[in-house]
Amino acid sequence: MNRLSSATSPYLRQHADNPVDWREWDAEALAEAAARDVPILLSVGYASCHWCHVMAHESFEDEAVAAVMNADFVCVKVDREERPDIDAIYMSATVAMTGQGGWPMTCFLTPAGEPFYCGTYYPRTPRGGMPSFTQLLAAVADTWRTRRADVDQAAEQVAAALREQYAGLPDSGQAVGPDLLDHAVAVVLRDVDPRHAGFGGAPKFPPSALLEGLLRHVERTGDDVARQAVVDTAVAMARGGIYDQLRGGFARYSVDAGWVVPHFEKMLYDNAQLLRVYAHLARSGSDDATAEPLPLRVMAETAQFIIDDLGTAEGGFASALDADTHIDPDGPGVEGATYVWTPEQFTEVLGPDDGAWAATVFGVTAEGNFEHGASVLTLPGAGLSGPPEPERFERVRNLLRQARAERPQPARDDKVVTAWNGMAITALAEAGAAHGRAEWVAAAARCARMLLSQHVIDGRLRRASLGGVAGAAPGVLEDYAWLSTGLLALHQATGDLDWLEHAQRLLDIAITHFDDPAAPGSWFDTAADAESLISRPRDPLDGATPSGASAFAEALLTASALSRPDPAIRYRELADATLSRSAVVLARAPRSGGHWLTVAEAAAAGPLQIAVSLPEDSVTDELVTAARRYAPGGAVVVAGPPNSAPLLADRPPVRGVAAAYVCRGSVCDLPVTHATDLHAALGISATRD
Repeated sequence: MNRLSSATSPYLRQHADNPVDWREWDAEALAEAAARDVPILLSVGYASCHWCHVMAHESFEDEAVAAVMNADFVCVKVDREERPDIDAIYMSATVAMTGQGGWPMTCFLTPAGEPFYCGTYYPRTPRGGMPSFTQLLAAVADTWRTRRADVDQAAEQVAAALREQYAGLPDSGQAVGPDLLDHAVAVVLRDVDPRHAGFGGAPKFPPSALLEGLLRHVERTGDDVARQAVVDTAVAMARGGIYDQLRGGFARYSVDAGWVVPHFEKMLYDNAQLLRVYAHLARSGSDDATAEPLPLRVMAETAQFIIDDLGTAEGGFASALDADTHIDPDGPGVEGATYVWTPEQFTEVLGPDDGAWAATVFGVTAEGNFEHGASVLTLPGAGLSGPPEPERFERVRNLLRQARAERPQPARDDKVVTAWNGMAITALAEAGAAHGRAEWVAAAARCARMLLSQHVIDGRLRRASLGGVAGAAPGVLEDYAWLSTGLLALHQATGDLDWLEHAQRLLDIAITHFDDPAAPGSWFDTAADAESLISRPRDPLDGATPSGASAFAEALLTASALSRPDPAIRYRELADATLSRSAVVLARAPRSGGHWLTVAEAAAAGPLQIAVSLPEDSVTDELVTAARRYAPGGAVVVAGPPNSAPLLADRPPVRGVAAAYVCRGSVCDLPVTHATDLHAALGISATRD
């Protein structure tokens, strides 16, 4: 019997009508496998995964394939986004066995959950040197029956290797200071693609955390080479097909080195991280009236994409838009069908003159850059400048958007993931405060209220919800880290003390339940009282999202700069201990430590603290605007009446007017009352005004 119809994961619900006897991961599934003495077939994927849909259509919807699966296995379906702990363990096993990973992930386990054979996608019929899925099923079932001792031995060895892998980062004793950070950046810059920007070759993923870390490095050191690497990459992505040139928002990655043809799924976590980067880039060096147009436009469009296209009725943000569009509701999805164009379609929508002009602007040709002569829209050109003929550009885009809205649209994964929503809260609050967009701060606050009311149960976080109903999966370290960081960003954007107090409660819970008592500064990704798996995962490397530990380091560091002395000292000690563990990553694999770099650069700068003390009858001031606009990345900024927040304690206005107090760590400057003096205190030229 298929048991997925009541799941809180849209991905699992997509498989509720399969003839496979799917069940969710739980103790009963393992017990059934033990009682029947059959292996577990674990299939892991996510709702917007193209090849997950392909394998489902080819195999899981097929009665004959399902009959084999049901007879010889206990079949378990897992949403990797809802259970990142399970995904992490078995992805490590898959990479160890095959040399590569990806989704769909297909693993065969003993009833104890120990993997003995792993892979990814398998076709319905033999293809490209791969066996068919049914051939694989037959081979695994036969091996289980006839070579059981070998299976058990292999499974035990893999499980032992996984437990060793999650031993945690060593305490290298190396200081995470300016010298190490300069070394890490120098190593990263060796991998810059001189032709297409970004790092490395195809496929090209947005290096979101790394770009933010490099921007903070530039602000500390003035490194022009690093800044140019950030600008070149930001421009290449914004002008490429990986960015939706009509509606905004970034796709998961580009299949080519030139950022032209995307894998069309759009993830909340990518767009939240990139919003943070483009908002930071847009405020580096000028105000919005004089800033370069491209990052400002991409920032605004990405924020609106998150709010408009991913916003849920409950106030949170959905996980993703699918890679595929179902032109035929009963047929397989077609990747890119919503997004690509031909010159003829441009002419049909825009007329011959505007159609020809728009085809040139967006790189649409008769040959196309995608399949069947169609083109993914790009914005050929160079630099940070705006589009040609801006009024015509916007008129054409509006018409194309309207026409595209009439096409079949990709499905949306409405699952609200705590960590990714925390990233969105952080980015919207930071961008809204820095660029004077109160509506973005308000959207971040709505999301935070939703998470605190629906995802906190008995004082503990849940990983995700659907339609306002929280799932059973407990929150992992990144959930506590990112929601805390988002709440701290809201405290800074609004001055509301409640956000700080909520963040501190979450941090204190995480410190209690995720620490490694034997290794201060080392954190597990799952809580001590979470379900016991074959290993307790902790991955210190940043991937598509920052590692839980590096995200938690940011939350601890930021909280230390915003809290009263007693908790502040504790948070800072833990932040420093956590950062010290990152030394080996920054020294040996800095491209996998972008968020570690981000946090370490903030720590090296103090972190910088700016407290703007306002007279009681004042709600805003040019000092507040200047502080939020020009504070370097990683700085904390709080504005309000004296003593209304810990950072404002004993910091009154000066002679009845607003005053800004600037501190770096425990060293503070004299208060200033003019924006030009604040610029000087921040090392900023007054000509930026």
